Amino acid sequence: MNMSKERLIQSIRTIPNFPIPGILFYDVTTLFKDAECLRLLSDMMYEEYKERGITKVVGIESRGFIMGPVLATRVDAGFITVRKPGKLPAETIQQSYDKEYGTDIIEIHKDALTEDDVVLLHDDLLATGGTMLAAVELVKKFKPKKIYVNFIIELSELKGRELFGNDVEIESILTV
Repeated sequence: MNMSKERLIQSIRTIPNFPIPGILFYDVTTLFKDAECLRLLSDMMYEEYKERGITKVVGIESRGFIMGPVLATRVDAGFITVRKPGKLPAETIQQSYDKEYGTDIIEIHKDALTEDDVVLLHDDLLATGGTMLAAVELVKKFKPKKIYVNFIIELSELKGRELFGNDVEIESILTV
C-alpha cells in the first residue's frame, strides 16, 4: 500500500456499535476535516476518472454529497443528488432496498440524466452494497452510455461488490 493510502486509512475514525449494536462505523468526516487528506482523496479520485468521459457524478445522500461535487468539478461534469423520500422538489422516481439494519427508499429527479450521459455514482462506503445497488438500478432506468461506481472505503469482508453485475465498474479508493 502506498503512503497516501496509508495516511488516509490512519485518519479514519472507527466507532463501534453505531448506529446500532454490532456495526463498526467508519467515520470519513475525519478525512474531510484534514486538508491534506481531503486533497489526497480528491487527487486519487480525479486520477481514477479523469479520462473516462464522465458527464454526471451522482452522489448518494448524504456523505456522497461531499466528494461527489468535488470530483464533478474536477472532471468537468454535472452533479446529481440521490436522496431520501420527500427531499427532492420536482418529480422523482424511487427505488426501495434492504440495508444491513433495515429497509429504505431513495429517489432521483425524473429529468436528472439522459441516454447520452456517462455516469459515476459516488458514496463514502461499500458495506453490504444495498444502497448503491438501488442507486445503480435508478440510474439504469435512464439507459446511460456507461455507469461507474466509486467508494471512498470498501469493507471487503462484507463482499458488497458481489451484488453488482459486470456491466458496472466499481472502484474503491481504500479497502479495509
